[in-house]
Amino acid sequence: MNLQWPNFVVAEDAGQVIGVGQVKSHRDGSRELASIAVIPGRQREGIGTAVISKLLAREAGVVLHLSCRRELEGYYKRFGFRRLEQAAYPPYFRRTTSVANLIMRFFGIHLIVMRRDTGG
Repeated sequence: MNLQWPNFVVAEDAGQVIGVGQVKSHRDGSRELASIAVIPGRQREGIGTAVISKLLAREAGVVLHLSCRRELEGYYKRFGFRRLEQAAYPPYFRRTTSVANLIMRFFGIHLIVMRRDTGG
């Protein structure tokens, strides 16, 4: 959803795309760290960390949100994100995570929303 290719950071190796990520804006004014992906054969090499670090540097001074599987909370804490209680979700995340969690609970997956304030 809302893929805006100019917003992406792309990690390449020998002309092959090995990782991507973007920051996207929502109608409620929230901004989201999103679409973070690294090809399976290159995971755990720091590529995702490099993509996220580059995106955060571009967004210095901006409050960012993200949604992720509960198991990834510790990973994103390293970047200054903290878990939000559902009552504090911006409207976009309130809508999307409630619908997604209804579906994903059948697969044992639970999404959470995290926030990174301007200070990181």
